[in-house]
Amino acid sequence: MTASPSTAAPTASEIVLAAPRGFCAGVDRAIEIVERALAKFGAPVYVRHEIVHNTYVVNELRAKGAIFIEELAEVPAGATLVFSAHGVPKAVEAEAQRRGFRVFDATCPLVTKVHVEVAKLAREGFEFIMIGHKGHPEVEGTMGQLDHGIHLVEDVDDVARVQPAQTERLAVVTQTTLSVDDAADILAAVKARFPSVREPKQQDICYATQNRQDAVKLLSREVDVVIVVGSPTSSNSNRLREVARKLGTEAYMIDSADELRPEWVSGRARVGLTAGASAPDVLVQQVIARLRALGAVSVRTLAGIEETVKFPLPKGLRIDGVDGALPEHLR
Repeated sequence: MTASPSTAAPTASEIVLAAPRGFCAGVDRAIEIVERALAKFGAPVYVRHEIVHNTYVVNELRAKGAIFIEELAEVPAGATLVFSAHGVPKAVEAEAQRRGFRVFDATCPLVTKVHVEVAKLAREGFEFIMIGHKGHPEVEGTMGQLDHGIHLVEDVDDVARVQPAQTERLAVVTQTTLSVDDAADILAAVKARFPSVREPKQQDICYATQNRQDAVKLLSREVDVVIVVGSPTSSNSNRLREVARKLGTEAYMIDSADELRPEWVSGRARVGLTAGASAPDVLVQQVIARLRALGAVSVRTLAGIEETVKFPLPKGLRIDGVDGALPEHLR
């Protein structure tokens, strides 16, 4: 008789956790900005776009009084507005100022670094090639720093088609959450076509994206399947799944423990588990509990880089008696 999913054959004997995994400093900061704005100014606080790309985080903040919008016309006069961690175009900043909102910018400082570089080089007459995914809010924010002269490429084929107005002063920037390996391949194609292109002084792909992809590369060698905790809209979470699959390890991405299918892990001796930079640890713990219910008997964490980066909050969000720590359920 075939077993039902609830009585599937015993699954992994070991869960192997990647390190680092889960929240990065930019996500910590963005969530804390919304939490503090709610505490200081009261609900509602309006947030342009999802503060970070995670369903659980967004729902938790929505329950506390955050209202997520896409167009500033949806925000009433005098309201408190937070820009998401992905950054916004200059036109959105200008519109928010015109409308007189109380604005707090939760753009990740590593994204802001890219914006500053674009503005600086544009003043020196540079055009730009941006490596990134069309439609992603970070890409829209970075490209929206200029009204012309920035060209998006998503893959190597796009590099052959891009037509900058001039090539004497040409610079490349990237989305911060790309696959490190894919971005390197595209950058190589850019350099082959435009040998004098200016590269970033430091790579634009952020430390957290790099560290989590490196951790998945190590994890993939030790396990039979990789489970990535992350929402479908999360670029860095999708890249983690891709990294594992490119190394020949089966990999699946889930938004919550309820999405874990027993057949993915049934009969597997070792299940690898990681989380994207916008996924809270509470979701990882719920997946661990689900795997234990399916038969896993032990949990082991791989050695990895310890991240100590912390970004300062914007001015105007200090609250007496609040230490700035995220609530337990969002850590």
